[in-house]
Amino acid sequence: MTYVRRRRGGEQLVGQMPVRRRDHAYRHLTVLVATLLLPLAALVTGGGRVRERACEWAFRVRYPFEDLTGLTPGTKAAFIAARCAALWHDAELIGLTSGHRMYAEQRELFEEAVRSYGSESAARQWVLPPEESSHVRGRALDVRPTEGARWLERNGDRFGLYRTYANEWWHFEYWPEYRGTGRQPPMRPTPGG
Repeated sequence: MTYVRRRRGGEQLVGQMPVRRRDHAYRHLTVLVATLLLPLAALVTGGGRVRERACEWAFRVRYPFEDLTGLTPGTKAAFIAARCAALWHDAELIGLTSGHRMYAEQRELFEEAVRSYGSESAARQWVLPPEESSHVRGRALDVRPTEGARWLERNGDRFGLYRTYANEWWHFEYWPEYRGTGRQPPMRPTPGG
């Protein structure tokens, strides 16, 4: 079952998010764009990374405001490899909603959550202070759409990417020490749990 936070009257609700018809159209269109870009990628790349380059360009078309800067080199490489595998092998899209966050940005998010929820302990159910956040360290990824997150949850071990919070279907972290071991970091109920 897939869950998402939604604002209603300032409250955070958790409920099932339906699969949107347009997500299927975007998925097929992105695969088509990547396929059409393969010959150009072969000309430009001239090596074994042709599919990765075509995938990268197609994702720039699909998610033009996506920003991978600030991710650790390992996190960025794992994410790119995972999304390329998802696209080429299963025609699934994995977009990045939020990756690296500056300390001040994370502090602002946490303080806003404290105001919204009324206490630090309640806020920590959804957001951590910057000194504890993997986003600030460049190791966390908030992904979309829900089908892409499901794919990553099933296949993330191959790349060292794991869902780490039970209440956030979209949040994944890079844990290379678990990669390929069949084990995974503990799933916590909430960021502050």
